[in-house]
Amino acid sequence: MAQMILAPSILAADFGNLAKDVKEAETAGAHWMHLDVMDGIFVPNISFGIPVISSLRKYTDIFFDAHLMIVEPEKYIDKFIDAGADGVCFHIEATKVPEKCIEMIKSRGKKAGIAISPETPVSAIEKYLDTVDMALVMSVHPGYGGQKYIPEVNEKITYLRNRMGDDFNIQVDGGINSSNVSDVLSFGANVIVAGTAVFNDDITGSVKKFLR
Repeated sequence: MAQMILAPSILAADFGNLAKDVKEAETAGAHWMHLDVMDGIFVPNISFGIPVISSLRKYTDIFFDAHLMIVEPEKYIDKFIDAGADGVCFHIEATKVPEKCIEMIKSRGKKAGIAISPETPVSAIEKYLDTVDMALVMSVHPGYGGQKYIPEVNEKITYLRNRMGDDFNIQVDGGINSSNVSDVLSFGANVIVAGTAVFNDDITGSVKKFLR
């Protein structure tokens, strides 16, 4: 089975102390940092963009997992990579040129991911799976933190694991905490995104709960 990777979402961190919060999560054992980029168009909220990522990059060498919840991601992929993203994940629902997005990411030597929202079937990304490094299954509706996990996505996770084998990264994002993470892993996920379940009053303790 693919190694479990904890990717805390910085969206839940204290942006007044962002570098400090990220370093604490990293020191506690987090493997990646998940960067939720929202444009206010593909999703109803706006989060942060390229300047925040390039500023944060100076403080850590941890893997930056950029999750682009933006329309026409192909316009910005190079800029996010220039800012320090190690992996770029785009939504199939947000682009008309998924092949171009994958090629742009791969041509820069970075990890390519493709994401589906809760209503989107796996069939929408099926033909791209052999050309990407990761599939992201959203387990909440993209654009808001603090939502409850949608259990209907579990079938998608299991299908992807059976289809892609043990070495492929399957990321699940939304509503995951230390009490339900073992269930999510059991369905076949291995890259776990957690926001408020990590970035809270006890970052170190929260990371260690996921990793025990």
